[in-house]
Amino acid sequence: MIQLTINGQARTLDLEPEMPLLWVLRDELGLTGTKFGCGIAACGACTVEVDGAAVRSCVAPLGAVEGKAIRTIEGPPDDVVQALQAAWLTHQVPQCGYCQSGMILAAASLLRSVTDPSDAEIDAGITNICRCGTYQRVRAAIHDAARDLKGLKT
Repeated sequence: MIQLTINGQARTLDLEPEMPLLWVLRDELGLTGTKFGCGIAACGACTVEVDGAAVRSCVAPLGAVEGKAIRTIEGPPDDVVQALQAAWLTHQVPQCGYCQSGMILAAASLLRSVTDPSDAEIDAGITNICRCGTYQRVRAAIHDAARDLKGLKT
């Protein structure tokens, strides 16, 4: 039995600890907002937050996240995720949308550790792939979300 918290809800799962977190989320729990892209942690479509850090769930074994808090795009948005979602819409970031759940959670993790990231920090911190090429919009949206979050704290 593996215990973890997903989107604020405690879960006890009777699954193999080697099972990738992505398949637990999608196939066992029906949380299909986390997408399968490459299966080798290269594209980032499967990114979730584990204790606030961006993790590629396609290569994260369930046993490695035991006892940790996992946020998927289906979870209730906190201030960081809400600011990003609003900025995403303002800058019309989503095109096909496939990568967006992983991209938003990677950006949220970045903003939790770097509250006012430079372009270089965004480029280094967001390694998710977007086949539509909306990287300039992603960067602009992250800057706007950071400004909005700064305004909330003052």
